[in-house]
Amino acid sequence: MKITRWPIESSAVRTMGYDAESSTLEVEFSSGDVYRYYSVAPADVEGLILADSKGTFINQVIKPRYRFRQVGGS
Repeated sequence: MKITRWPIESSAVRTMGYDAESSTLEVEFSSGDVYRYYSVAPADVEGLILADSKGTFINQVIKPRYRFRQVGGS
């Protein structure tokens, strides 16, 4: 699966993308590591986009709620 990511203004996140068909969120962190989060609700993606701190939102909302795996980086 190829997910198109777009740049994000964040110290923790470099790019992110969302595939609505599969509800998959892909996040590239500033470290270069890329993670996919599965079955992510559109409301949580919107929350991430609007969050003042992307890293905090991912750690407090996305990671505890959704299954994920690393798909790129070190």
